[in-house]
Amino acid sequence: MKTVKHSNLSDTMQDYEDATAFLGHWGRFQQQVFFLICVSILTNGLGVFFIVFAADTPAHHCLIPDVNLTVDWYRAVIPIEVVEGKQELSRCSRYRLDVVRNLSAQGFLPGRDVNLTDLEQESCVDGWSYSKDIYQSTLVSEFDLVCSEQWKKPFTSTVLFLGVLTGSFISGTISDRFGRKPVLFVTMGVQAIFTLVAIFSPSWVVFVILFFFSGLGQISNYVSAFVLGTEILTGKVRVLLSLGITLSFAVGYMFLPLFAYFFRDWTSLMLALSLPGFLYLPLWWFIPESPRWLLSQGRADEAEAILRKAAKKNKVEAPQTIFDGVHLQDDDAPSKEHYNVSTLVRNAGLRNTTLLLCLLWFTMSTGYAGLSLNTSQLHTDPYISCFISAAVEVPAYISNWLALQYLPRRLAVICILVLGGASLYGIQLVPQDFSDLSNALEMVGKFGITTGTSLMFVYTAELYPTALRNTATGTCTAVSRVGSCIAPFILELSVYSKHLPQIVLGTLCFLSVFASIFLPESFGQPLPQTIQQMQKRER
Repeated sequence: MKTVKHSNLSDTMQDYEDATAFLGHWGRFQQQVFFLICVSILTNGLGVFFIVFAADTPAHHCLIPDVNLTVDWYRAVIPIEVVEGKQELSRCSRYRLDVVRNLSAQGFLPGRDVNLTDLEQESCVDGWSYSKDIYQSTLVSEFDLVCSEQWKKPFTSTVLFLGVLTGSFISGTISDRFGRKPVLFVTMGVQAIFTLVAIFSPSWVVFVILFFFSGLGQISNYVSAFVLGTEILTGKVRVLLSLGITLSFAVGYMFLPLFAYFFRDWTSLMLALSLPGFLYLPLWWFIPESPRWLLSQGRADEAEAILRKAAKKNKVEAPQTIFDGVHLQDDDAPSKEHYNVSTLVRNAGLRNTTLLLCLLWFTMSTGYAGLSLNTSQLHTDPYISCFISAAVEVPAYISNWLALQYLPRRLAVICILVLGGASLYGIQLVPQDFSDLSNALEMVGKFGITTGTSLMFVYTAELYPTALRNTATGTCTAVSRVGSCIAPFILELSVYSKHLPQIVLGTLCFLSVFASIFLPESFGQPLPQTIQQMQKRER
């Protein structure tokens, strides 16, 4: 394929979009790609936070086996504890059953003849009794993830995000090597298959192993779909894609509490959430590969074939030669060199930008995962809590779309981080009696961080060249999932101080503000096609 060198950076960077301008921006081809990519994201919204319901902890106390106890002793055998100023039954202990049985047989009454505080306590050696007021079963009740095993509950969420981390890291490189489209569909299949298989887990250990593999596909297909759409669509439609994808995620997320309401045991819920993933497989024949990626691999004939089919759909005439003279690769790189993660750190310019972006992604992801997993604190009804948390994302994604259209990327990121950090810090200043105000501030924090999370996908994709775009986005996403992995344990810090998790998340926001200042600007500039173009922009 013929290439030419250009002395002017702007002209060079516009070569691809100039060559494909005959298609227009919003014909039938672009509409089909836009709609199908958005539809493919719905299962992500359903799947990422279903663990809020599947691993929720129902009210529970020690199981009292069928022994000969009077009614008074049966009611008194579980100690009363004061938790956050409220009296409730102990979750992890009971009075020694053999002693209680003897006292009951002798006719002694608890509280009158026997001082309960003098009785020896024991652990729940016979298991636990779980309330079914809200759920028929959860992972917690299925595998007894309470008391000494309570650490397994946040660790279950961490395993999911470890899978997401691994999938994001691997899929980015694979996508840049083998294509956006194969990775999109393989990861959708992985997500659906392992979510389904995990239902049959005989133990918690088996479940978390399968859950890890389910996580491999959770966000990997999101990233691949986003990059695929970003490279196919042009102009303002590319920014509109960001709104479409994120709103599709939010719609899926808002349907999650509806699914959970009707499927109140964890196995039927996971079955209901896994099946939609299989319905997407026929989309393989309707979603094309990225012509940009094909060009970066020297496969111009395949790219032209896709664009000629697109021209027929849009009812426009394609030129006889579409890519004649288009500059596709770095002048100093062999045409068949395959870039990978090491490319991001070997070059000083790429390394600095990547490290700064990784910090921002880490902050956004930690805050987003932490505040999303904390939804049970918003309302006594977990279904309403989840819906509120999901609904907040709709105005956040619309705000992100507006910011992408009218604001420089750095300014938008800084404003978002300041809003998120200030609102999370403000929670600790609210009196305890004003819980609604605390919840509102937490949702303002989630609004800001959610806006920033969706903006980072576009910002990152705009900064990197085609040959590294998915690798860079996948790497940043992988690093961000380290934050998702630790988020469940950050929430556990509330044991030491109620608002300590929000303070930690707010501090991360303000630290990231300073990193944002040193990032390159990409607002209003065409996508770089080569590393050289990216480096000239950084200068």
